[in-house]
Amino acid sequence: MSLNLKDDVASLTYDAIVIGSGISGGWAAKELCEQGLKTLVLERGRNVEHNKDYPTATTPPWEFRYRGRINRQQQEENPLITKAAGYGDDCDHFFVKDADHPYIQEKPFDWIRGYQVGGKSLTWGRATQRWSEFEFTAPERFGYGIGWPIGYQDVAPWYSHVEKFIGICGNKDGLEAMPDGEFMKPFDMNAPLTHIKQKLNENYTDRHLVHARWAHLTDPQQVHLDQGRGKCQARNMCMRGCPFGGYFSSVSSTLPWAKKTGNLTIRPHSVVHSIIYDEKLGKASGVRVIDANTKEVIEYKARIIFLNASALNSNLVLLNSKSNRFPNGLGNDSGLLGKYIAFHNYRASVSADIDGFLDKYYFGRNPTDLILVNFRNLHKQETDFHGGYTTFMNAYRDQHTPETEQGQVGARYKDDLCEPGSWHVFAYLQGETVPKESNHVRLSEDKKDQWGIPLLVTSVSYDDNDERMVKDFHTQTSEMLEKAGCKNIQTYNNKQAPGLDIHEMGGVRMGKDPKTSLLNQWNQLHQCKNVFVTDGACMASTGNQSPSILYMALTARAATYAVSEMKKGNL
Repeated sequence: MSLNLKDDVASLTYDAIVIGSGISGGWAAKELCEQGLKTLVLERGRNVEHNKDYPTATTPPWEFRYRGRINRQQQEENPLITKAAGYGDDCDHFFVKDADHPYIQEKPFDWIRGYQVGGKSLTWGRATQRWSEFEFTAPERFGYGIGWPIGYQDVAPWYSHVEKFIGICGNKDGLEAMPDGEFMKPFDMNAPLTHIKQKLNENYTDRHLVHARWAHLTDPQQVHLDQGRGKCQARNMCMRGCPFGGYFSSVSSTLPWAKKTGNLTIRPHSVVHSIIYDEKLGKASGVRVIDANTKEVIEYKARIIFLNASALNSNLVLLNSKSNRFPNGLGNDSGLLGKYIAFHNYRASVSADIDGFLDKYYFGRNPTDLILVNFRNLHKQETDFHGGYTTFMNAYRDQHTPETEQGQVGARYKDDLCEPGSWHVFAYLQGETVPKESNHVRLSEDKKDQWGIPLLVTSVSYDDNDERMVKDFHTQTSEMLEKAGCKNIQTYNNKQAPGLDIHEMGGVRMGKDPKTSLLNQWNQLHQCKNVFVTDGACMASTGNQSPSILYMALTARAATYAVSEMKKGNL
């Protein structure tokens, strides 16, 4: 990437500035650069380049001192970040250290972050199912949220635009609750899951277990080869960074593509302090940056600013962007900036055993799960909780048969290690939560970080709606697995704090009315039209699907609109 650490006068002015280099920031950079804008991407963390900076990508497990597991010192020094899904000794370099990036938890909240070029696109879960029209309309229809200013038809072509470029594997199932997209072949469905799918079809009319949609290249097309990416090798070591480019990240895909245009500059080690508002022009004029290493303050200028720092950091930047016109944060005339923070309900899971299929196995280490498509509260409110839920499901075999009478020693035990054991099934919840004004983030009045920026205070919690959803998930999933012939069914509620799902959303929500929202239908601040927010902060509700591909689609849509408006002289 093009690094610009020694700034001169000419380099301080760009057509566009993108704050953040992760999933949505990478897409903003790609679209703006492709459409001819000289674009500066600001990243608060270090630089990461595809392949070059994946130090553990091909390291065999026996070369890690603890076989990739977390050691006691790591856990004691980082009690928060070590909870993150996928965190281990083999990928800890893509996660922040707790002590380096403090925040204030007014209520328990696990804020999972990765500060480097590429952000959390290097460690995301990669599930990419589309929202349906149900998710865009349900909050207003059923009275638990505001109306979205857009619907599925507004976003559908942008979903396709994104899917073709990043590469999505899946199957076209013709389901109203999970629209089809632009797919390449999915990974195989293993034998027990094929059986469970059949039994669900026999016993229900509304329960559909399908190949999930995942950002993995199973059949690379020319556009992916042009990106320098190749087929997913089913290693399931994605959190280390993929040397094949088999899954999508901004480091392997969008940022290099933007670089090829000659219009991209990336500046790592750039902690964004605030967006600068020009009182005379009545719009934003640039971004104030603090060099992470030298503490030097630099002001960059641009006509368009895209804020893609991840949901909570985007809230922080706007809250800290104060001026005479906006004393409570940029665009915050409504007083709602930082409010209606929401997340996904990840607390519940179910496990079971299933007999038979001992002559069946599967290829490689499949990095994808199946999805039981949401069947709750679609056409009508039918439960005692609001929202729906996605169920991820998979089946696997024990690595070996149970221990022999001789224990874990001897020839018999070694032979057993070569034979897989019995089959087990697991399912876990990803549920919609209701955005509430009381769930909020704000700036600390007296505590600052090492760059002099106020610490973020998180005040977010679960509610009774979430508990009722967990109960329904346990009841319905247990019933379905029982009808499929599973046994030893166990339900779990880990009661984890919000945030650990890594799907925080809201605080700068889209809406039809400036009195109840911050952004319009194009992701523009109502009161500052040359600032666009297209990461999770823009969400008016959470839906039940994994949200990252919606952020990408909204970003591509907003960037194209922004360039059009700029060329018309409106920005």
